[in-house]
Amino acid sequence: MARRKAPHIADELLDQLLSGTDAAAALQQGGLLDELKKALAERALNAEMDHHLGGEAGVGNSRNGYGRKTVLTETGGRVALEVPRDRQGSFDPQLIAKYQRRFPGFDEKIVSLYARGLSTREIAGHVLELYGVEVSPDLVSAVTDAVLEEIATWQARPLEPVYPLVFFDALRVKIRDEGLVRNKAVHIALGVRADGTKEILGLWLEQNEGAKFWLRVLNELRNRGVEDILLAVVDGLKGFPEAIQAAFPDTTVQTCIVHLLRHSLDFVSWKDRRAVAAALKEIYQAVDPAAAEVALTAFEAGPWGRKYAAIGPSWRRAWSEVVPFYAFPAEVRRILYTTNAIEALNAKLRSAVRTRGHFPTDEAALKLLYLVLNRTEKEWTMPPREWAMAKAQFAVIFSQRFTKALA
Repeated sequence: MARRKAPHIADELLDQLLSGTDAAAALQQGGLLDELKKALAERALNAEMDHHLGGEAGVGNSRNGYGRKTVLTETGGRVALEVPRDRQGSFDPQLIAKYQRRFPGFDEKIVSLYARGLSTREIAGHVLELYGVEVSPDLVSAVTDAVLEEIATWQARPLEPVYPLVFFDALRVKIRDEGLVRNKAVHIALGVRADGTKEILGLWLEQNEGAKFWLRVLNELRNRGVEDILLAVVDGLKGFPEAIQAAFPDTTVQTCIVHLLRHSLDFVSWKDRRAVAAALKEIYQAVDPAAAEVALTAFEAGPWGRKYAAIGPSWRRAWSEVVPFYAFPAEVRRILYTTNAIEALNAKLRSAVRTRGHFPTDEAALKLLYLVLNRTEKEWTMPPREWAMAKAQFAVIFSQRFTKALA
């Protein structure tokens, strides 16, 4: 079907509108553009009133003059509108609602600034500096609070029946709670669909994590329609493998190799990190579990394993969740240990969190993190380049379970 072209304003009409007007001034506050908005808005409001009086609500009702109302535009200007009134007081306009003081689009600008990590006071200062319009931090907070309802809807939305791959990760944020600033964990589930496209499945904030918490999260995913997860990649979170087995018994649980490497290097001095990382590569690039265990034993017995004795046991403790990795071919392994999507996502979240220091409430943290996730998700338009080959491997390894995800 052919796409409809955007409405075109004739040059003659533009010339008529701009006649005797400085073209540059037309875009300024109070200029021609704001005058057009005023004229169009008032025409729309009068049309709404005509429709209102022509319906059932108009029986025995009639116009009763105009009221004045000043609203902020998305460019920061102020427009004084003549809003029609009716004698019964039953007219509730849709374009500019009774208690609305901002043109459609102004709130979106505030939310966009909030999503970029600006605090409510910074946004108020930003709007004042750019537009010369004073908006209180309380107004900014009220505007962004509308996002909480959106979060609740998003968090309860239906999900796909099958996800071939789900990454579970967490980051710590500082939140004021009962007069103290506490570290709380924000957990994120990133799903990969059968076509390779990514989707944030949910966002959970919890101070204490464990098997009961994770079982609640997984049961929530089931209640939202998820029937099967082929491969779950976790970062060694306590109680998580047991919770997965309880909710999704057929799911293969894989420890995230990137997190395991990062945890290993936490024990290592800065000057030795490159050499230790190269030595550990022999383990996760082994051809099979037996060769990997030989490489791990050799590492433990070698100079780096003896110098940093905590690394070997940390791999062995997670070994049952490391082993599944070796059953996969190189294309799938590359997606598992070069988790660019989750790493890039975490980098954006940490950057936004870092500018805040700490949050006054759980809701304030959730608002910001959700908006960052929402903006990031819109940037994901292409699957990973390895996915075409990985998809063929998933079809062989998981057979009908993967085929169901394609349906």
